[in-house]
Amino acid sequence: METDIGPRAGELGLLTDLYEFNMAAAYLHEDMNGEAVFSLFFRKLPAHRNFMLACGQEHAARLVTELRFPPEQVERLRQTGLFPEVLLDWLGEFRFSGDIHAMPEGTPVFPHEPLLEIRAPIAEAQVLESLIMNYVNLETVLASKAVRVVQAAAGRPVMDFGMRRMHGLDAALRGVRAYRAAGISATSNVLASLRHDLPARGTMAHSYVQAHDSEMDALRNYARLYPGTTLLVDTHDTLRGVDRVIQLVREEQLQVGAIRIDSGDLLALSRQCRDRLDRAGLEDIGIVVSGGLDEWRMRELLDGGAPIDAFGVGTDMGAAADAPSLDLAYKLTEYDGAPRLKNSPGKQLHPGAKQVWRFSDGQGQYQYDEITARDEGRDGIPLLRPVVERGRLVHPVSDPDQARQRVQESLQALPQSFLALEPTTQAWPVHFSEQLEAMRTRELKRLNNEQA
Repeated sequence: METDIGPRAGELGLLTDLYEFNMAAAYLHEDMNGEAVFSLFFRKLPAHRNFMLACGQEHAARLVTELRFPPEQVERLRQTGLFPEVLLDWLGEFRFSGDIHAMPEGTPVFPHEPLLEIRAPIAEAQVLESLIMNYVNLETVLASKAVRVVQAAAGRPVMDFGMRRMHGLDAALRGVRAYRAAGISATSNVLASLRHDLPARGTMAHSYVQAHDSEMDALRNYARLYPGTTLLVDTHDTLRGVDRVIQLVREEQLQVGAIRIDSGDLLALSRQCRDRLDRAGLEDIGIVVSGGLDEWRMRELLDGGAPIDAFGVGTDMGAAADAPSLDLAYKLTEYDGAPRLKNSPGKQLHPGAKQVWRFSDGQGQYQYDEITARDEGRDGIPLLRPVVERGRLVHPVSDPDQARQRVQESLQALPQSFLALEPTTQAWPVHFSEQLEAMRTRELKRLNNEQA
């Protein structure tokens, strides 16, 4: 039995649900080669969210252009006996030939707005469903959690400490890209730091102090090895640990940048530690706190006057603990030039290829969005832009700095009520155009006549 973690080279195309292959085989068997439009969107916001940050969709589009099914993987599928030769031959020749429109990385997005749309021969578009949904879901969920944490920090740096309890290595690596867009300042994850050009930051674990016979020796040795470091002071007694740091700095002239408190009453302890440091003339030594933090706890600490200079946030952000999933859907809206829709209760759909327009007032503040047919024009900002045309990448994926800047500018343009941790009393205005509504009405009438 194979025990490797993660897909091997050439296996990425097999990360799909069985029914995607089964439907593709059925399309090929029926000679259904018409172009289809599939739209990726979510129907409702998760708990506590006033908006989501669309992340991962441009990277998913690039991934699609590179997707292949090498001979050895096709043979593995053949050995299962599940798939007809027409599908296996098709997979062996697979090259995405369609178009993809996507929102830029870091765009605030609301229910029913497509983050991404694909136009391609139907079998090509169908087999991409599970892979694209998984890819976009992860980064959108994590970016949307991280931006709340950044807002709660009120300008103070936030470090990602969450790798150890995140849901898999893929999440720990790709999540940092989403964090960077959301405004996180640093990560303890070394590979993700290198991959996504986010500063690597870390302090020390309690085990380092425990391993020494003397806490003073542990703090002294670490500060000598890493001048300007952050020292963990709560392994045994927080205030005694701070006194030892003060002693090391004043008597041995060691350079310490900050202390970290990871447990206990963070409000009271941060105040007491700040008082001792200041009375010792060490106003430049900062205070970092960590340990079970989320945006609500961070706000509570700052509202209480905690003299905190930076936060280390781990599990709650890494697992998006309060809202770990998104109601993403990847739905067919057009086939062979004809509109298609779904009218299941609670899952209604508008047919056709779409564009999302964002409208602002004279001061650049966002006011509302409108979803239109792709060929409609408006004087707002079009959010879906061509990323792939005829199977080729035509727009470079947003680099980390572009995505981060886009998030910062967008947050300044959103109404303040949507930046609050609490849910807004009114949903963001998203309108469907008259053309889309009319198209939906006509298609419903056609379906109803067909069933009569």
